[in-house]
Amino acid sequence: MSIFSILLKGGWLMIPIVICSFIGAGIIVERWLTLRRARVNTGTLMNRVRQSLRGGEVGRALDICDETPGPVAGMLREGVLRAGASRDLIKETVESAGKAELYKLERGLDSLATVAGVAPLLGFLGTVTGMIRAFMDIQALGGQVNANVLAGGIWEALMTTAAGLTVGIPALIFYNWLVGQVRHFVFEMERSSMELLDLLGDKEVRTGALKALEAEHGL
Repeated sequence: MSIFSILLKGGWLMIPIVICSFIGAGIIVERWLTLRRARVNTGTLMNRVRQSLRGGEVGRALDICDETPGPVAGMLREGVLRAGASRDLIKETVESAGKAELYKLERGLDSLATVAGVAPLLGFLGTVTGMIRAFMDIQALGGQVNANVLAGGIWEALMTTAAGLTVGIPALIFYNWLVGQVRHFVFEMERSSMELLDLLGDKEVRTGALKALEAEHGL
């Protein structure tokens, strides 16, 4: 029997399960590629930004952030733009930028969690409908049944359960893995934001950054 004919044995509930599998696979691949592109050496990035700011080269620090992919660089850029402001304003700006970057990292994870939860439930629903069908066949034949009569209902019950678990288990595993990756990015963002706040709190660095921003805007 071909895979397609086997799937047909599972009944109409196989359709939403297959749809869930495509949705889950698409989210996993897209998130994996996104997080892979966003992964950078945060220590190296922070050192380059620090050297530029200590040298009064705010423009260079911004260029470094623009050239570097990932949420950490995007968050640092917003903080550097407020280099001459108060610590509270810089902190508020960095936190706001961090939330925006976190939203980008978590995009699609809710849908993946839904797939991980719904696919097995659809499979169990198929089990119930398959057994109902089997018992209806038994009743219709007045109890005079054999294995061939019950095969259709049993096929439906077993196939939908197996298909639902086959989709749900990998989706759950990848969901937890992706959440762990996002948490790592959050940790790096928090650490980098604190380092930036301490750096911009230095009077000499702050004065140099303020002069550079004023010169850039012709003030």
